[in-house]
Amino acid sequence: MILDREMVILVVDDFEPMRKVTATQLRMLGLGKVVFAANGGEALRIIENQQVDMVLSDWNMPVMNGLELLKLLRTSERYWNMPFIMITAEAERGRVREAIMAGVSDLLVKPYTPERLSGSIEKALDWKARKRTPESVFPVVKASDKGTFETSAAAVAMLGGRKADKPVILIVDDLPDNLQLLARLFKADYRVRVAQTGLKALEICHSDTPPDLVLLDVMMPEMDGFEVARRMREHPNSEMTPIIFVTAMDQPESRQKGMTLGAVDYVTKPIEPEQLTLRVRNFLRYVELHKQLQADFDLMLEMERIKEDVEHMTRHDIKGPLAGIIGLLHGLQKDGAFNARQIAQLKLVENTAMQVIDMVNLSSEIFKIEHDSFVLNPCAVDLQEVLGSVVELARATYEGKRLSIVFDTDVPLNERLPAASGDRLLCYSIFQNLVKNACEAAPDKGRIVIMLSEEESLQVAITNPGAVPLEIRNRFFDKFVSHGKPSGTGLGTYSAKLLTEAQNGHIAFSVDDAQNTTSVTVRLPRWQAS
Repeated sequence: MILDREMVILVVDDFEPMRKVTATQLRMLGLGKVVFAANGGEALRIIENQQVDMVLSDWNMPVMNGLELLKLLRTSERYWNMPFIMITAEAERGRVREAIMAGVSDLLVKPYTPERLSGSIEKALDWKARKRTPESVFPVVKASDKGTFETSAAAVAMLGGRKADKPVILIVDDLPDNLQLLARLFKADYRVRVAQTGLKALEICHSDTPPDLVLLDVMMPEMDGFEVARRMREHPNSEMTPIIFVTAMDQPESRQKGMTLGAVDYVTKPIEPEQLTLRVRNFLRYVELHKQLQADFDLMLEMERIKEDVEHMTRHDIKGPLAGIIGLLHGLQKDGAFNARQIAQLKLVENTAMQVIDMVNLSSEIFKIEHDSFVLNPCAVDLQEVLGSVVELARATYEGKRLSIVFDTDVPLNERLPAASGDRLLCYSIFQNLVKNACEAAPDKGRIVIMLSEEESLQVAITNPGAVPLEIRNRFFDKFVSHGKPSGTGLGTYSAKLLTEAQNGHIAFSVDDAQNTTSVTVRLPRWQAS
């Protein structure tokens, strides 16, 4: 597909460097018309006041997150077909499914390459091309004629994904007049098939595409309806197919026999069209719900396969080269050929690359740890260096809060603690998340202390003002537990615990209510040189 160079793309992200990176990648693809928003609320105002052809939005943002923006757009007929790419590090099925249900065009998992971004844009445009009417995609959307937003509970809870085909009804009767009457009754709402003999009915029911419901006459030559029902129950393709007997046999024993053969209803002739239509509609409502549920499960499986492809890409195509770049940057800083300003710039590039690695770790290594497929290849890790990088980045990131971030060790000056045994990139992820949590929890001008010490193992204690609320203390390290942070995912402490234990370490926290502080302590084994 050839991308339209005149297309206007709105990039929504609260992290300015990420907005610039995305804009650069878009321009590399020849898409120069890019506008920016720092959150969903700002994006909404831009969309309503100028031309926007596609939205690339981060998921977690303050004011209004990406999912809330998506849902609002999909409640307006004016924007129901606007391609919307969600950029996210989310891997949890429930949240991914929620985005799919809300009508996302594509999901772009961080980190991603320009080629992957190009493919995502093409998929989103293809998504738009496949849609025909708002009702075919979002049947519960309500919007005014002017296209303004009318948010309702139904609209926000709308269902996306695959729309099930019309249910199939098989009508079985040996009399052509009866077949025509019943077919005419249901053909507007359902797909109708007919059979004049029991053998033909069984051929259809035993096929790979059996009907969703059978309206079955009893009194037929060669093979009556009861025998058809009995044989249906003996075949795996039709044993669960619901049957409604439609017959002139109104004796109680005939009704009982029909119900014994597994019929869901028994209607006597002459039929009352409205009553029969209502019975069929009520029953097929359950059939449609079941088919939609299966479609949702199929879609989740498809997305899981996509996630596995992304995991493979990040592990092999991104993580390896980035690790090499970080190693080169680290070596250049020790080269002695650069001045202080150049070394500071190299350090900034290294920290940025480490942030990308951190996202990779959270989306790939945690997945492997959760599925018992992670294998640790330990090496010597200089925790002083890792923590120094984390602290330097935190000071720059939270400069606006005027925090005092203190990093100290219990060794004399000009001495270094022994190395830890683990994985340097995983260690960076642990402490980057914990220090980030501490900075977010601390009030403005708060003091955060990171203490590195040596006991039987190497210990890092991170203390910040602000006691963990009582209601979440027993779930502090659980997945998706967050408090007081609108943009929080609840993955920081959970991932820190997983990554610590994967390196044979231990993590714990303590609260001092009198001092109103929280401390998280990580212990990692020492490196034993062979």
